[in-house]
Amino acid sequence: MTRPLRRFLQFLLVLCGILFAVAYVLFWLPNDPADPAGTVITVSRGASFSAVVDSMDRSGILRNAAALRTAGRLLGLTREIKVGKYLFSGPVSNYRILKDLHEGRSRIISRVTIPEGRRLEWIASKFAREIGVREDVMLRLFRDSAEVARRGFDGSTFEGYLMPDTYAFYWQTNEEDILDRLVRQFREFYADSLVQRQRELRLSLRQVVTFASIVEAESGIGDERPVIAGVYWNRLKKHMRLEADPTIQYALPDGPRRLTYRDLNINSPYNTYRRYGLPPGPINNPGRASILAVLYPSNHRFLYFVARGDGGHRFSESYAQHLSAVRQYRQARREARRAAQARATQENVN
Repeated sequence: MTRPLRRFLQFLLVLCGILFAVAYVLFWLPNDPADPAGTVITVSRGASFSAVVDSMDRSGILRNAAALRTAGRLLGLTREIKVGKYLFSGPVSNYRILKDLHEGRSRIISRVTIPEGRRLEWIASKFAREIGVREDVMLRLFRDSAEVARRGFDGSTFEGYLMPDTYAFYWQTNEEDILDRLVRQFREFYADSLVQRQRELRLSLRQVVTFASIVEAESGIGDERPVIAGVYWNRLKKHMRLEADPTIQYALPDGPRRLTYRDLNINSPYNTYRRYGLPPGPINNPGRASILAVLYPSNHRFLYFVARGDGGHRFSESYAQHLSAVRQYRQARREARRAAQARATQENVN
């Protein structure tokens, strides 16, 4: 081997070593996050690759931010990064970080619980707080009558059709995807057998969810829902007004709050103290139990009910029995108030 060839080979060897070292630093050298338990990085809509790198650098994840930027440009992974919250824990290389941001593999799933009986405004606010969507966009979508019709529902909003449940979403999931999931959950529950039962009762789907939303607002006790539904069914059959307080609450511009007798005269199509039949639409988004209660109500002769003060209700067949139950409730409330005042006075003395 000639001397020039040997020198050339030595040069190539050194060059390869340098290139390998540079590649190792750029792509495979493990970063050592400052927090051993892991660090969460948020990638929001519209965030640039440079802004994400700066966020990671401030969080103490990176050894060298410039190395990650260079690696991203060399691999062409600076433009397509998935929105979400990422958890990076333990030693992690730049290559793995870039692949995670590109494919979204380390994104955290957030669980969002929508309780029964919540209105559109509350649900939109909940998603805004917990997965970072825009509340105004979410609410506008919930109130889009064209979207309601496109998905085969009757009404001007999705009130009543957003199924309460616990959902899993990535950070800043598209608002339309969220709506699709909520509506799909409703459709999956409201299966063929329930549709058949609805037809047997000669109700429309909108009437069922409207009816169920009132039952939902009246009681959170599972065993009571079919009984309350039976009360309202009995009143409808006798052509009596429903006189449901929750419908008044829905009509109030400053509700919900404690009702007054003046509120019962409010001029609204939702005022079931003045108008007969069901109100024009749902007053919240009822859960499965309330919908089933309306479709399969208890068979009884109760026409009235009033709160007992312990979360439950006392049911009556006649107005005279109802007035007696109301007096008992008011007496119990007065006694509870006096007892609370006595306890407060005793605590002040001590």
